[in-house]
Amino acid sequence: MPTPLTRALEWRGRTVAWDRFGDGPPLVLLHGTPWSSALWRPIAEALAADFTVHVWDMPGYGASSKDPAHEVDLGTQGELFAHLLQAWELERPHVVAHDFGGAVSLRARLLHGARYASLCLVDVVALSPWGSPFFTLVKEHADVFAQLPPAVHRGAVEAYVRGASHRGLRDDDLAMLVDPWTGDEGQQAFYRQIAQADERFTDEVEPAYGSLDEPVHIVWGADDTWIPVDRAHRLQQAIGNASVRVIGGAGHLIQLDAPAELTAELVRWLTQVR
Repeated sequence: MPTPLTRALEWRGRTVAWDRFGDGPPLVLLHGTPWSSALWRPIAEALAADFTVHVWDMPGYGASSKDPAHEVDLGTQGELFAHLLQAWELERPHVVAHDFGGAVSLRARLLHGARYASLCLVDVVALSPWGSPFFTLVKEHADVFAQLPPAVHRGAVEAYVRGASHRGLRDDDLAMLVDPWTGDEGQQAFYRQIAQADERFTDEVEPAYGSLDEPVHIVWGADDTWIPVDRAHRLQQAIGNASVRVIGGAGHLIQLDAPAELTAELVRWLTQVR
């Protein structure tokens, strides 16, 4: 079982589950979809030896609220992240973002006044087009998928999640990733977040990537089939001052495919910029 988050705050009617641990310069980790902060937890605990690590579940994910009336799109999450940094009194934290957490961190930085000491983008959603074939199919028929029988829904989510790993997932890791999306609330939330995904949220900020003036590092799994590694090099060109590290033998779920290699790379990068 993943370690539960012990803190919560309210924002526009949403409950945001979060936690903070460790000691040192502030570091914030952002998850993507369909994940939660649980995906980062073992690496977060390793980084806590040298940093005060902040982890959080975006509304609609993990232990945070999943009210059907609340928008969970990238625009909303970007505004929320900028608010969180103010609530946590973090003026220039180090930020590490995975998947669409990348878009969230970029929108907070470029549209909502957030500032970072450094930014590390790990297999991120940042450049159009994005979304796997399954993601696109669900987006077009979200209300139909939301009515699937629970067992069929679980099977579909498990198959989808397995496709993000290059090396294959252990049963406990698969359960950690899938369980939050089961039950009526979880099933509805799963399809709702896909239905609200829209490339306009990255298209809006992509032209400004070259204005980032903090140190930026890009880390990518060489075998990512969800967001192919060519995006790492395209993103480097768009930002201009970014460095890139490609990790072999890892897919989109790089935290599980290559945990030691990813942790070592993050330690190397953060030690360099702290």
